[in-house]
Amino acid sequence: MRNLQKCYVLKWIPLSALALILLQGCVTVGPEYSTPKLKIQDEWNQAITDDFSDGEASLQTWWTVFNDPVLDSLIERAGQGSLKLREAYARITETRAVRGIKESERSPNVNVSGSATKSSIDTKQNSTTVDSAQFGGDASWEIDFWGRISRSVESADASLEASIEDYRDVLVLLFADVASNYIEVRKLQNQIQSLQMNIEAQRKTVEITQSRVEAGLTSALDVMQAELNLTRTESNLPSLQKLLVQAINRISVLLGKQPGTLQTELEQTAPIPNPTKKVSIGVPANLLRQRPDIRKAERELAAQTALIGVATAELYPRFSLSGSFSLKATDLGSNATTFGIGPTMQWNVFSGGRIRNQIKVEDARTEQALARYEQQVLDALEDVENALVSYRRERERMEKLEFSVIEAEKSVELVKFRYTSGLADFQDVLDMQRSLYEQQDQYVESEGIMIQNLIRLYKALGGGWNPDIELEET
Repeated sequence: MRNLQKCYVLKWIPLSALALILLQGCVTVGPEYSTPKLKIQDEWNQAITDDFSDGEASLQTWWTVFNDPVLDSLIERAGQGSLKLREAYARITETRAVRGIKESERSPNVNVSGSATKSSIDTKQNSTTVDSAQFGGDASWEIDFWGRISRSVESADASLEASIEDYRDVLVLLFADVASNYIEVRKLQNQIQSLQMNIEAQRKTVEITQSRVEAGLTSALDVMQAELNLTRTESNLPSLQKLLVQAINRISVLLGKQPGTLQTELEQTAPIPNPTKKVSIGVPANLLRQRPDIRKAERELAAQTALIGVATAELYPRFSLSGSFSLKATDLGSNATTFGIGPTMQWNVFSGGRIRNQIKVEDARTEQALARYEQQVLDALEDVENALVSYRRERERMEKLEFSVIEAEKSVELVKFRYTSGLADFQDVLDMQRSLYEQQDQYVESEGIMIQNLIRLYKALGGGWNPDIELEET
């Protein structure tokens, strides 16, 4: 009878193990994730036909619209040397390894151990030395009956994809920062150039007043006023030079270089680059596909949703296949071998509400992630709308300032002629020279702001990365 029972047990063990394996993952608890459906407007409220063209936006290498080789080179070097990019890639490596840890739970866990000892047995008659050795191991394999491991891997997959989107978002911000600071450098250089031209013109005015005083045609007051106007204009130069050095240093750091590295390369004054063609901006719905921060928020929502299933699986028993063996031998001829294998179950039938509260925690975190995703979309739409209206209005302002500069230049020439002819007061000359400098400075400032607003637009659209380029595992 005992042998029959033993035979029955030995037959039942592999059959039950086979049943557990076949049932692995057949039930997956927790909600099935699907990308939220968001209602997005069909067109931009601030889009203007004269400023932007219809069609798909060319965003992958948007900086090439400026046709500036220096900017192209800076962007390329930033992509190769940025420390922020290196940090973002390290985060991808980290999440990829975490995903590997979660995936490894699908495999059996095997442990092997061994030992060798020498012991001495002392009695009144004699002393005996015994050598013994032991070798054994155990293994366990969790059967993913409720999909706990599957949900855990699903969450890790989504987290990995979120880290890749984070890397792309760093790219978008990096390239926009490099371009914006490059425009700032060119703007400051042109402001300095304009200021130096005004300083030279005002020095000549000082010389004219000195000549007129020596000829007895005017008083020394005109000379003092001219020198005061010159000194006031010259006082603006150090501030602009300081800002220029800071902007160049900022670009150096963005490229992963020490401050001052690009000083020689960028010290030559060049015009502020302008687009060589109309800008295409696409439609609002494209943001969901193009903006890395939106894509990242959506993947984080997917990762968090899967964790609800991980927590829910704790309500149910865990099934595993476990086995062990042991081999022990001594030089006294005493040998022993043990072996065991079979299914096991572990079920937390009472935890004081811990598991159900953990499910509530994951549910609440999922609601937070959904709200963050929807807010990210709204913020992105706002960024684009604000960049559109900023670019449009600044362009209108620049066009007005361009006209005012032309008129101010004519007025300065006219009032100088009238002054030397004795038909105008010297104060009129000073006022017009100050006005000319202010108009020229504001024009250059406006041109730089307009281009920086365009860069803001490209950044708001999520430009600067290529979806066809995969981040390979290293």
